[in-house]
Amino acid sequence: MRTLSEASLKLSSIGFVVALFLSASNSSYAQAALPNFADLVENNAPSIVEISTTKSVSGRSAIGDDEIEELLRRLNPGQEPDLNIEGLPEQRQRGAVGSGFVISTDGYIMTNNHVVADADEIRVTLNDRRVYDAEVIGLDEPSDLALLKIDATDLSYVEFGNSDSLRVGDWVLAIGSPFGLEFSAAAGIVSAKGRSMPGRSTYNYMSFIQTDVAINQGNSGGPLFNLEGDVIGINSQILSSTGGSNGISFSIPSNVAMNVMEQLRDTGTVERGLLGVRMREVDYALAEIFKLERPRGAFVDDVQIESPAEEGGVLIEDIILEFNGHDIEYFSDLPFYVGQYRPGTAAKMLVYRDGELRDITVVLGSSPTNSVAVAVPEVVRERGNPLGFRVSELSDDLRRVTGLSGVQIAELNQGPGREAGLLVGDVIVSLNRQEIDSADKFAIVASNLPDSGFVPIRIVREGQGTTMALELER
Repeated sequence: MRTLSEASLKLSSIGFVVALFLSASNSSYAQAALPNFADLVENNAPSIVEISTTKSVSGRSAIGDDEIEELLRRLNPGQEPDLNIEGLPEQRQRGAVGSGFVISTDGYIMTNNHVVADADEIRVTLNDRRVYDAEVIGLDEPSDLALLKIDATDLSYVEFGNSDSLRVGDWVLAIGSPFGLEFSAAAGIVSAKGRSMPGRSTYNYMSFIQTDVAINQGNSGGPLFNLEGDVIGINSQILSSTGGSNGISFSIPSNVAMNVMEQLRDTGTVERGLLGVRMREVDYALAEIFKLERPRGAFVDDVQIESPAEEGGVLIEDIILEFNGHDIEYFSDLPFYVGQYRPGTAAKMLVYRDGELRDITVVLGSSPTNSVAVAVPEVVRERGNPLGFRVSELSDDLRRVTGLSGVQIAELNQGPGREAGLLVGDVIVSLNRQEIDSADKFAIVASNLPDSGFVPIRIVREGQGTTMALELER
């Protein structure tokens, strides 16, 4: 019995040693398989910037009505506060703080549109703590991208990678300034691709990269790197119930950013194609009805009159399966790919109709988002643009589709327009009871407004018309 017991003990000991060796080997393998981001951060940190903004606001806006009321109550006990206060000095208010990255040795920088929109001053802080004032080269609200320029040379810069090559599960790294903590790095994986954010815009031209990287306020506009050190995304927004990272963040694909960047650098604006269809998802029921092998594609619910789609032969109840070589798996894929091509592009489509596949070629029109700022005549500029906004002509496609005649608000700054509740994208059809059918007509009417008092402005927003009152004070 004793001999047997010793043998059993030896076998048990050998088994423990083998198990310990295998466990150590597996642990070593797991550690070897995990990426080390230290070199990636060290190589690219000099190209990352922090962006801060300031803007001018009226003294009353800077203080706030609640604070004014409380102050007046303390100074005049028992009296009802009178908020009809004039002459408060203009205040400088700190705006958004975000991130960005250098894309050329001569100082071009990319960030998010929402970081710098409406800013009067933009300040860029480099990784070595040098600070520069930045010039806005171009803004693009639909993609939430902005191109800036600083007066500097011999800068370190990043390279763009191919976002189409990303796979779900790939490691990615973000560098930015969350909550003002400059040049912080955070890693994670790609959680999903092709995410569309409902409600962002009538013309949703974005298909986001979703990651679980810890993105927070201040990371906006910063780069998302792959393991090769290439920028494959620009961090844009998060999905959160608390305002902080919940592990769901969204980045703009680098291929979209490169297209936008090139257009902003060349012309200061971005042009996107227009197809002219209303569509919806192909669900299981539609696939069954139209005898499609499985749910996929974009189902055409309506074709706009005289649109590129109608002229190209697209019909209601067509199912679009490919656009210019891109597979359309979900209906949200279609506007994303259409938006990557400029007006006038001849695009080939594969559609499913009456149980057969058909090839169709359409020549893309111009998206209503392709607004080009119209210069205000000198007489208006000399009077300080009292309305506080700039307008653009309506595109031919928008005029044709909506039947509207007017101008569109392209840029909104501090002034009567913003205080009245106007928004970028509103279509102005009359000002001071005079019909507006062009930017020239708008400039003439605006230059002859009274110095003070209220004037009516008629706008159309999301298909609904309304009249607002602009309060003029010069």
